[in-house]
Amino acid sequence: MSAADYEGGPPSTASTPSAAYDAVIVGGSLAGCASAIMLARAGARVALVEQRPDPSAFKKICSHYIQASAVATLERLGLLEPMVESGALRSRARIWTRWGWIGAPAGSTIPSGVNMRRELLDPMIRAAAAEADGVDVFLAHTVQELLRDGGAVRGVRTRGADGGGLELEAALVVGADGRGSRVAKLAGVRERTVRHGRFAYGGYFEGPRPAHYPDAALWLLDPHMAACFPTDAGLMFYAVMPTMDLLERFRADPERELVEMVAGVPEAPPIRASRLVAPVQGKIDMTNVAHEVSAPGLALVGDAALAIDPLWGVGCGWALQSAEWLADSVAPALAASPAERAGALARGLRRYRRRHARGLRGHATMIYDYAGGRRLNPGERFLFSAAASGDARLAATFEAYGSRCIGPARMFASALPRATLVHARGLFGVRGGGPRALQAGSA
Repeated sequence: MSAADYEGGPPSTASTPSAAYDAVIVGGSLAGCASAIMLARAGARVALVEQRPDPSAFKKICSHYIQASAVATLERLGLLEPMVESGALRSRARIWTRWGWIGAPAGSTIPSGVNMRRELLDPMIRAAAAEADGVDVFLAHTVQELLRDGGAVRGVRTRGADGGGLELEAALVVGADGRGSRVAKLAGVRERTVRHGRFAYGGYFEGPRPAHYPDAALWLLDPHMAACFPTDAGLMFYAVMPTMDLLERFRADPERELVEMVAGVPEAPPIRASRLVAPVQGKIDMTNVAHEVSAPGLALVGDAALAIDPLWGVGCGWALQSAEWLADSVAPALAASPAERAGALARGLRRYRRRHARGLRGHATMIYDYAGGRRLNPGERFLFSAAASGDARLAATFEAYGSRCIGPARMFASALPRATLVHARGLFGVRGGGPRALQAGSA
């Protein structure tokens, strides 16, 4: 599809009542565009349907941090280098706890994450999708209905901003339409919700660099949270996630409360010396929502599949990774002959379902458990206090897990024995840190 087609509106097929594709993707943000690019590169003909009319539209409430686990996906998409050239920062993450800082060890082999505002990233990935051979973009179209053949989804019916509609038929429909996925609702797939006990406010500030620059920093204030994400153009995204008992205070004056909470954290970043450059944004309802990620003729990616607590900065990375897993799982089926396609697609969707569960289910379970707003439990205090001692092996394990490069099982298998050793050394005075870490971890 040409840039002129993209900027001027839908391609020529938009003027006809219907069109046939290998895949129809609903949602033109990170997950949808990444899915479109990868499926098109594998030879599929793709329709990308986006309800917003503006190709430069972007998600406004987002920490925008992309964890190390998704850096390889950015490279595969061909986006990492253009992002850095446009000002994206490569950064790691540091966590403050009451026992001290936990950060990456010297000589870490984990790739640095990427910080870039969605205002720049979303149009960039959407343009890459529009320029991919085999992708047609339909802006200002909202899905009204799923087309079905028996029990399988076989396309979508849309309504355009001008009142006209389209029928887009495809072997596969992909829901990439976010937390409140209309595609998931229309499909009637199984949904699980887990309550969230915090709310979020954040804003972009211009001013002095924090001491940890360019790394991101998270303060575990137990149970409140605060964060600083340095990003492109010299801006800092400061954010807080307090528990619900503070909501009315924040609603009354979000900017003042945001500044006061961030300025009050230990080793605070220079938010008071900075200037807010855009209105503070807030999100009150952050209920965790998980959908069954596939059904006959249907797959869900990104937040449409799993919309989870944004505290840990996983949403952008998981959107990109789930798109990659889906494309790798189903691309061979979409290239199969008509006689073989149905069976091959069913097998491909099973592969995707297993891959999604293997990659994210363990992380999601751990995140659900903490999202309710509780304080750290004894096991977490035991691990965090040991990790803050400066032990390089524990730091490496925490970085690998926090950046989602390993799962909980592998993390616990490595961290628990090492934390026990660190505390034992502290108890007997074998190595620096003394008994303080053990006492704090057992508090």
